[in-house]
Amino acid sequence: MLPEINYWAVIVATLSSMVVGAIWYTPKVFGNYWMKKAGVTPTGKMSDATGPIITTLLVSFVTAWVLAGAAYLAWDFYGGGFLWATIVTAIVLWAGFTAARFITHDAFDNRPSGLTVLNIAHELVTVVIMAIIIGVWPA
Repeated sequence: MLPEINYWAVIVATLSSMVVGAIWYTPKVFGNYWMKKAGVTPTGKMSDATGPIITTLLVSFVTAWVLAGAAYLAWDFYGGGFLWATIVTAIVLWAGFTAARFITHDAFDNRPSGLTVLNIAHELVTVVIMAIIIGVWPA
């Protein structure tokens, strides 16, 4: 069985991740803390951010697409409401893959625990918002 995916929802969810990131990592929110803990020194040149922004856009599309497919499969298997299936699927995938991998890698990289918490919280907010968009706009 192939999952049914609403690609418009996936595209909007992808774009939502860019909005979340832009707000989350702005200096007035968590940006200054993130730059200090991650050892990032901004150059002020937009060209330095182009590669990471394109990468983020592509990876966010893959994340939204996988979430939409996994949510459809979970909903088809368990039944119930599509929105809740999508939100639960997003949280389970975040905990099992994103948060677990961040914690492991950051422990070996000896990164500050505050940076790890900041980044995995950002990922949680991102996938929950993606889930809401995909969940209210099923195929």
